[in-house]
Amino acid sequence: METKRVEEYERDEEEDEEQMEEWDDWQSEEEEESSSRCLCLFCSSRFGSAEILFDHCRSEHSFDFHHVVRELGLDFYGSFKLINYVRSRVAENKCWCCGLTLQCSRDLQNHLHPASNFEQDGKFFWEDDLYLKPYMVDDPLLHSFAGDEDEEEDPPAVDEETMRELMTSEELPKLCNDGQSMINGDSPMSDVFKDTGNTEASLDSMDKISQGMMTNGMILRPCDQKQKDKQLRVSLANVVARKIKNVNEKYFGSYGSFGIHREMLSDKVRTDAYRGALLNNPSLINGATVLDVGCGTGILSLFAAQGGASKVIAVEASSKMASVATQIARDNGLLSEDSMKGEEQHSGVINVVQCMVEELDKYIYIPPNSVDVLVSEWMGYCLLYESMLSSVLYARDRWLKPDGAILPDTATLFAAGFGRGGTSIPFWENVYGFNMSCISKEVMEDASCVPIVDAIDSRDIMTESVVIHSIDLATMKTDEMDFTAIFELKLRTDPAYNATSRTCPCYGIVLWFDTGFTNRFCKEMPTILSTSPYTPRTHWSQTILTFREPITMTSSDAFVSTTAAVGTEESPAVRIRARVSIARSSEHRSIDISLEISGISLDDRKHSWPVQIFSL
Repeated sequence: METKRVEEYERDEEEDEEQMEEWDDWQSEEEEESSSRCLCLFCSSRFGSAEILFDHCRSEHSFDFHHVVRELGLDFYGSFKLINYVRSRVAENKCWCCGLTLQCSRDLQNHLHPASNFEQDGKFFWEDDLYLKPYMVDDPLLHSFAGDEDEEEDPPAVDEETMRELMTSEELPKLCNDGQSMINGDSPMSDVFKDTGNTEASLDSMDKISQGMMTNGMILRPCDQKQKDKQLRVSLANVVARKIKNVNEKYFGSYGSFGIHREMLSDKVRTDAYRGALLNNPSLINGATVLDVGCGTGILSLFAAQGGASKVIAVEASSKMASVATQIARDNGLLSEDSMKGEEQHSGVINVVQCMVEELDKYIYIPPNSVDVLVSEWMGYCLLYESMLSSVLYARDRWLKPDGAILPDTATLFAAGFGRGGTSIPFWENVYGFNMSCISKEVMEDASCVPIVDAIDSRDIMTESVVIHSIDLATMKTDEMDFTAIFELKLRTDPAYNATSRTCPCYGIVLWFDTGFTNRFCKEMPTILSTSPYTPRTHWSQTILTFREPITMTSSDAFVSTTAAVGTEESPAVRIRARVSIARSSEHRSIDISLEISGISLDDRKHSWPVQIFSL
């Protein structure tokens, strides 16, 4: 009898456990179903589809998603960023369109209104690629807002060449870091991308991440539960790939305009420097194999052929300009037989290849380390704009002989302070006899935010020139393109500079560069290509960084006030200490420049100004 009771008790207990498991399973399914429902952008309501959610947002919260997308012409990624932007603002109880901060979510919901403006400083509020990172983990809305259209095909695969560029661009890690670490840079995932020089390792690491195999101090969920995250990572990689591709297409497409080539060819300083290096150094060029990166019209290749090169490989990414360069070489009897493809053969030496140099192996075989001379006109405004230098370094490391020559082989960046004449103030003070100086204040404010590329008169350079960065193209690494320089500027004391008074206001810093064809390689006739304001003007001009307010300087030891702020008329600075950082921007082929300045008086008092950020 007792045994029977025990058996009944155990049977009842097993039934209770089964019921509890069934309840847990049901509850888990209910929670999973709930989590898969789309959460409203503004309140806690959940909906079974994106369309129902957007109808609710339109009627209850004055947010018409589809109207905004249509009116602004947003693509998938623009819409993706808009959703994440709105979620981030709502989490802070801020109105997504006017920016007003409310006390609580209820006040925010009562405040919401139709948007009358979507931009600030000419950019959408959600323009920052930060919003490509989902604000809410596993947000079902991000997988469904575009409807069936995006489900018809898988995201395109990122090829190895594009991925190599992604790895070196440093954009992918910024997009792939988890949570707040996207801003702070402290995600465990960021370790994967530290050694960007090892593309194969990085690709392998990405593959391991996408398969849920890497832990790196944390446990990732199984692959089947992380499939959406994997798809999202692939999508983000393709966002960057597409962005780089678009920038490259625009960049190389811009060189399809003959106007820019006429401007460069008409730049006598530029063209004569390259012509002299290639024609007047026979010990370097005679019988050499020359690689011309970014040949454009092919002018440097023509010079190399004229100088006695036995073989010239001219690489040009613009399809239009590659065709033009081919025709020019043919018309001048310099096109090689390799390029004729069955046409009438010429005895020339130039072979034009249409591709990016990073893809050259796909189109022509060049034995590694077999090129005698690598030549390229890669310089942009402020030396580093356009970021073409990384392509030149890629070609150098892959094809240049260990003792081969690179032209030019040095580059130096200079800085100096400029005075009132280097600004537009004098122009507005006398416009056909009328005083329009009221305009100059706003113009100067704008100039303090945007770098100006223009030629500055050497008479307006008021300080001594200083070298802020030097590179040796034969040995440099890609990361040397990003640098920080700290330097001091003092008033000029040379006789050519005639200061009109004992004090002079300094309005900003001007940057320029020299490139050298030194006697390391150009033994017969070395030369320098200079873009200095003290030499004939080039198409690069100079890059002007304008202070928010002028700093009064002096070179005398006259009595100055010890109570007035340094840099004013009452207490002028005897030197300006500056810290300039130049780095490749997250915007492909652009650069960011930061400027920090301090004025130092004769008695060593110092006054500092807030940092300024310029994007070029």
